[in-house]
Amino acid sequence: MKRKIIQIDEEKCDGCGICVDACHEGAIGLVDGKARLLRDDYCDGLGDCLPACPQGAITFVVREAEAYDEEAVKKNMEIKRILKEDLACGCPGSQSKVIEREEPLAKAQSTEGPKSQLTQWPVQIKLVPINAPYFNDAHLLIAADCTAFSYGDFHNKFIKNKVALIGCPKLDQGDYSEKLGEIIKNNSIKSLTVVKMEVPCCSGLEHAVVNALKYSGKFIPWQVVTISTEGEILED
Repeated sequence: MKRKIIQIDEEKCDGCGICVDACHEGAIGLVDGKARLLRDDYCDGLGDCLPACPQGAITFVVREAEAYDEEAVKKNMEIKRILKEDLACGCPGSQSKVIEREEPLAKAQSTEGPKSQLTQWPVQIKLVPINAPYFNDAHLLIAADCTAFSYGDFHNKFIKNKVALIGCPKLDQGDYSEKLGEIIKNNSIKSLTVVKMEVPCCSGLEHAVVNALKYSGKFIPWQVVTISTEGEILED
């Protein structure tokens, strides 16, 4: 279809990026130091970016272009919002890293106590980056934070050989569905285990995972394990 859409003169563009911020639909990005229209269907043709450009590099043209897709724009902006939340906290404690674990010591040396099986940081669902490298070919554990305190051998039973994410659906603000959905969609997750408490509020964690799997469009083997308040496995 022919419609009005923006055109960017790369000769005039100095790469200041003002138009990128002015475009509320995320249609414009910087590529090799120049502003570019990333997708036709993200541009609504209203031209909020035109007066923002100090170089006058943006104009309107009428040409063959995909129709404006409001739903695609909403999904794109939501992904950007999630990524922005991931990067919002620049403190060292939220920086993504892989933790290398040595082979367990002989039983004769077990006086040092049980070894941690955690292989990545951070572990909070709200803090973990969507595209962290440790998600590649990972067996993912999604656990309610109380479960590790309730079940005594949590590290060996559940965390070992898995990437562990924790959260509390009752105390944390917002729903985990979107964040988990992006993690599953954008990475090669091999399997998923949900560990929750028997209390009713913990059902929100399982609900979020169900929604995340639907959103991702992927079929991944998954299971739910329920821990009693006495620290016993009720379902396995």
